[in-house]
Amino acid sequence: MARRPVDSPATYRQHDVFGPGPMPLFASVVRLDGDLEDHAHDFLEIAVVGEGTGRHRTATGSASVQVGDVLVLRPGAWHGFTDCSELQVANCCVGTSDRVADLSFLHVVPELRELLWTAPAAAGRKGVLSTRVAPEAAMLAYAEIGRLTAALHGDVNRVLLMARLLTVLGHLVGTPTPFRPAPEPRPAVVDAVVRALDNEPEYPWTVERLAGMVNLDPAYLSRLFRHHLGQPPISYLARLRIERASVLLAGTTLRVAQVGAAVGWPDPNYFARRFRALSGLSPTAYRSRCLVSPSSEGPVGAPGVPGRLLAQPNR
Repeated sequence: MARRPVDSPATYRQHDVFGPGPMPLFASVVRLDGDLEDHAHDFLEIAVVGEGTGRHRTATGSASVQVGDVLVLRPGAWHGFTDCSELQVANCCVGTSDRVADLSFLHVVPELRELLWTAPAAAGRKGVLSTRVAPEAAMLAYAEIGRLTAALHGDVNRVLLMARLLTVLGHLVGTPTPFRPAPEPRPAVVDAVVRALDNEPEYPWTVERLAGMVNLDPAYLSRLFRHHLGQPPISYLARLRIERASVLLAGTTLRVAQVGAAVGWPDPNYFARRFRALSGLSPTAYRSRCLVSPSSEGPVGAPGVPGRLLAQPNR
C-alpha cells in the first residue's frame, strides 16, 4: 500500500468527519494491515491499541505499538501507521467547534485535562502523547469505544454519548500511567491566565502582561505554569496558535501570511519557523493536503480510509 510522502499528509477536517448528530464525535474500531498514510486533523483524537503489530509514526519519529498503548493527538498534529499486521485500533475523535459546550468537562477535570491537553502539548511532543496503560484497562476502553461507535450510528441522546465518552476516558486515567494519576488542582490564577490565552491567542501576550493581569511576579507565574502545565505561558500560547493556524490553513483560503497574522504572528518568516518547529511541517506543506479530496478521507474507520471495520473488538 503506497503512503503519501510525509511533507504532504492528508488532512481530516471535522466538518467532513462529524455528522449532524447531537455531539461532534466520531468513533470506530478497525483492523489495519500494511500502512495507513500520514494524516493530520483539526480535532482531538484518542486511539487505543489492541491486538496485532505495527508502528506508529509522528513528527517525533516512529515506534512500535502494542496492546495497552494510548495515542492522543491535539488538533494540528499528524501521525500514521506502518508495517501493520492485523493491528486493531479503537479510535475516538472529539470536535473543537462551537458544538462542544457539553464537553467542557474535558478541560475541567484535572485527570482528563492532563491526558488530553497538557501532556500532548509538553515540550518536544509536537502535540502527540504516546503513553501506555494496563492491558486490561486498555481493552475495557477499547470495548467501550466499540459501544460508542454503535451508539453514534443509532438514535441516542447526547447524555448517553457523553457517558460513553467519559467511560472510555475513565478506563484510561484510572490506572497508574506515566502521566500523573491524580493531578493537583490548578490555582485560580493559572486558570485565569489559561482562559485569557485560550480566548485570545492572537493578542500580543507577554509574560509580563499576563503576570500583571493576575498581580503576580512574571518569574513566579512562569514557575506556576511549569509546575501545573509542564511549560511556561508563552510555550502554551505557541501551541494554541499552531492549533488555530492549522484550522485556518485547512479550512480557509487565507494566505499563509494572513493566517500567521490572524493567530498572533504577523512576521511570515517567524510564523513559518514556529509552525514547522511545533508541527514538523511548513504551513505550505500542511495546507497542501487540503487540495487532495479531503472530503473523501477521514480518521481510521471513516469512509475511504484503509482498515477493516470490526463489528466488535477481539478479546
